[in-house]
Formats: sequence, C-alpha cells, structure tokens
Amino acid sequence: MISGASSSLASLLLLASRIICLIVIASFVVFVVDQTSRASAHQQNEISEGSVPTSSASSPKHESTLHRTLDETSDALTSPFAGVVSGSNSTWTIHIVRTVLALLVYGFGVAFFVRFMRVRA
Repeated sequence: MISGASSSLASLLLLASRIICLIVIASFVVFVVDQTSRASAHQQNEISEGSVPTSSASSPKHESTLHRTLDETSDALTSPFAGVVSGSNSTWTIHIVRTVLALLVYGFGVAFFVRFMRVRA
C-alpha cells in the first residue's frame, strides 16, 4: 500500500510539474509575441512619422483576462528566481533567466526527485 501511495504522489508531482512548465512556457511565448509586435509597431510609427516620438510605447497595454491570469501565475511561479536577475534592467534577460531557471527546477528538478522517490520505494 505504501508503494501505491508513493506512485500516486509521484504521478501527481509529475502532472503538476508538466502543468507548471506549460504555464511558464506559454507566458514566455506571450511575452515574446508582445515584445516583437510592440517593436514592429514602434518601428512602423518611426518610419511613418519621422523621428517624432510617439506616446504609443508608453500607453497601457490592454490584456485579456486569460493573458493577465497567465502572467500573474507565471510571475508567482518564477518569483523565487527574481533575486538572480535583480540587478538587470533588460526585460529580455529577466524573462529568459527566470523562465530557464523555472524550467530547470520545476521540470528537471521535480522529474529527478520523482525518479529518486520511485527508486527508493
């Protein structure tokens, strides 16, 4: 019976690990799409208006509830790694490092722990 309980726990941990990794990856993909579309819009504005600065870069973004929820969840999951990039001003560096560390810990780390649990059981 103990073996069955540890097997259920291992399966639950692996499922949670996969869900967390999918959330973190989806959030990073949304970040990349947002950044590239903003850069494209900014470049198009610069070309069409010359070198006159526009206020579109500083306008608040309008996010859907799903987008906001995804960002908030990913921020909560990657917040333990915020100290690693606390000195960086680059949003790309911050997102890349936090995403990679989250995938290493929640993906590789949890999978390693589950394998260790199964061997020990």
